[in-house]
This record gives sequence, C-alpha cells and structure tokens, in this order.
Amino acid sequence: MTHDSEPPDPRIGVRGRLRPGQAPASVMANDRRVASPSSLYSGFKRLGDVVLAALTLVLGLPALMLIAALIVAESGRPVFYRQKRVGRGGVPFVIVKFRTLRRGRHDPANPGRLVTRVGRVLRRFGLDELPQLWNILRGEMSLVGPRPMLPHQVATLDAFERQRLAVRPGITGWAQIHGRNALPWPERIRLDVWYVEHCSPWLDAYILLKTPFFLMAGKGVYGTGGKNPDFPRRTEHPPLGTDDLP
Repeated sequence: MTHDSEPPDPRIGVRGRLRPGQAPASVMANDRRVASPSSLYSGFKRLGDVVLAALTLVLGLPALMLIAALIVAESGRPVFYRQKRVGRGGVPFVIVKFRTLRRGRHDPANPGRLVTRVGRVLRRFGLDELPQLWNILRGEMSLVGPRPMLPHQVATLDAFERQRLAVRPGITGWAQIHGRNALPWPERIRLDVWYVEHCSPWLDAYILLKTPFFLMAGKGVYGTGGKNPDFPRRTEHPPLGTDDLP
C-alpha cells in the first residue's frame, strides 16, 4: 500500500440532496456531474463480465443444481430469494440470491437468527450470491463494484454518497475485501466512493483475486456479535485515503 496520489475531492460527483419524494433515478438522470469511468474501461469491463459470468454459469451448473437441491431438502421452496435493489444511475432492479433464511419475521439487525444450516455455509463462502451472475448477464450488475443498496437506503444518500451509483453494483468489491458486513456503513460507503474514483482493470483484477482468500478466511459474514451495523440516517465522511491501491 502506497501513498502515491492526491486524495480525491469528496465534492466531485452529484450536487445537492434528494428532494422529498424524488426518486434516485431522476436525480441521477438530471445531474451530469456524476463521476463516471471512461467508455473504454466500461466497455472492456462489460465484455469481461459477460464472458466470465457465462463461463461460470455453464461450468458451475452442477454445483448450482446441488445447492438448489440441498436448499429444497432442508427447508423446501423457494430456492431463490428476490429483492428490489438500486443499480447504476439509481435504476431499480431485482437481485437474485439463493435463499438462506427460514420463513419468519426477518430482523435485519440479527440476520443469523433465521439462517438455515445450508444457508450458513452458503453465506460463509459467499455462495448465496452466485445467482447474481444472471443479473450480470442482464446488464444490471458487474463482477466488481459497490454492493447494491435497498431503495430506502439510497433515498437517504447525500451528494458524496451517491457517487457510488455511477457504476454497476458488483458481486464483490473494494469494501467487501476490506471487511464486508463487519464494516460500519460510513466506512463501506467511503470505500465504495474511493473505488468509483479509482476503478481500473488492474484494480478489478486485484479485487477478484483477493476475494476468494477473504471468503475462505470467513471474515465479515456478520457484524460484531452476529448483528449487522444499522444503516445511518446521516453519514459523517472521514477523509478519503490514498493508500488503498494494490
């Protein structure tokens, strides 16, 4: 890790906050100052996403079918869990995961309470995210990028935080290899914005190579004490570091 560049200005990106009742998509569409990667990089990344996602789905089909069978055997159907999230430019989409919870009232602050035995293994190694390869083929996600947020979370983001919407959300990302769910939300968002400002093929390759080692270590599946950090209404932003390049 080296200090080899000036800290990116956190003011770069969109201007203002969401007005009450205004959808994130309209804000992003009306603001042309959102920091965006170059078209060459975006095209190269999209091609790599499609090729790698398609190959993984084809070669991993037996494993995906086995996971589906184990889920049904333990807790019945459905196999998949679908949820509305917000993607690039504030555009909503439906994310797909392997279902890891039993039926019952879900407590976001204590997500481990309803996790099945199969689900615990899937979460431990990030395998519950594999169906999102389909989201990648549909152009809604990327292999690498900030994790997609819920609509009510995006509605509270300020100008600095909304810069994370300038790229497609990812299955893994800069924040994931730095702590995953163990990180407080302000730190996750800070790392996501840093990625948007510095994304490159080399950084993406580093994140992809680092992800399996991080997952094997079993870090960050949940927050401290098995509870994920609450999403704050307002976020204080520490200065962006410049020592995170591989």
